[in-house]
Amino acid sequence: MLLVYGSYMPIRILEEIRFWKMQEKEHTVVIRQIVPNLELPYAAMLQAWEPVFARTEQMADQLIQKALPHPAALPPGFQAQTDALLQAAAKQSRTFAEQLTALLTVSPAVAGSPIGVTVVKHIIRESEYFLNALATLLEPRPQEHENENDAASVDAQQSDETEEAGFRRGIAEEDEGSSRSDDSGRAPVQSVPIGGHTLPPLPYSYDALEPYIDTMTMRIHHDKHHQSYVDGLNKAEKELEKARKTGNFDLVKHWERELAFNGAGHYLHTLFWNVMSPKGGGAAVGPLAQQIQKDFGSYEAFKKQFSQAAEKVEGGGWAILVWSPRSRRLEILTAEKHQNLSQWDVVPILPLDVWEHAYYLKHQNKRPEYITNWWNVVNWPYANERFQEASKLVWAPY
Repeated sequence: MLLVYGSYMPIRILEEIRFWKMQEKEHTVVIRQIVPNLELPYAAMLQAWEPVFARTEQMADQLIQKALPHPAALPPGFQAQTDALLQAAAKQSRTFAEQLTALLTVSPAVAGSPIGVTVVKHIIRESEYFLNALATLLEPRPQEHENENDAASVDAQQSDETEEAGFRRGIAEEDEGSSRSDDSGRAPVQSVPIGGHTLPPLPYSYDALEPYIDTMTMRIHHDKHHQSYVDGLNKAEKELEKARKTGNFDLVKHWERELAFNGAGHYLHTLFWNVMSPKGGGAAVGPLAQQIQKDFGSYEAFKKQFSQAAEKVEGGGWAILVWSPRSRRLEILTAEKHQNLSQWDVVPILPLDVWEHAYYLKHQNKRPEYITNWWNVVNWPYANERFQEASKLVWAPY
């Protein structure tokens, strides 16, 4: 696994620490909100964790900012600092999970609240997922590869970098304040300027989904979590714009990853608020109900598969019903976190395959050479046709 990220490995670990400590910090608040009659000693215990997680998150962010200008030549002692923070973060999560496990039995307030028990168990799994994720990141290189030559090492690194590349955004970015209209004669639609995404308002009040989804959860979820993805997406877009202007793409992997994570989080949440309604529930209706019947056999079969998929997503993530224009049928997909270095609610226009099987016979490990040659065979008329069709989809800009 160390070959996957190369010199970016410490930054990758720090990103994981920063994200999960932010989550654990928020989890202390969630438990206290879910179990408002929590006994004072246990409430105080959770409250004491909040600044600990916040400080660890802050330290991880400081180290990331310190490393970003020169990821290939980290300052002296940086690796040791990262390792020390990793050990501290892991110890925090283990202790936090152990305390929450005990809380399930020693706290009458938690034990007496079915939703409280469910939430605490979920949060325990989240912290355990953090520990498992970091264990995977730190997985040592197999012994038999230790003495391989440099070319083989480069090949392995490039292969894994391919998985990180994912789809790049296919639709060209437009200048700030620009607008366009489609062929249907509709009024011009305002585009979102680079770094100009905003938090969409809820289409209903915070308490509208009670008793199924509580008011406090909706406030935290929308106002805090979704806003953080909007902020992260704007920052990533601006940093990539800066890279294009300066020609310095040393950090392109980092900012593409941030673009994918935060962009997918923003787009999925924007859809999520709208697929819920105070007047919702019941079975599917209309043409969608007919397609579900055709593709899954019955609504109940679809609902069972969707529920099972959602239940078994590793760590935080999503279950998503999607339409495949290629196979012309509905599918159920899952996503850990929000993405696999792609974004939802977008249409691919111009994909480039950089798996090794696409170029290795001719170019061996010389991927840049393959990419240079690829530009000579791009079918722009076809890409333009896809763009014209995709551009007919117009959603509200946020």
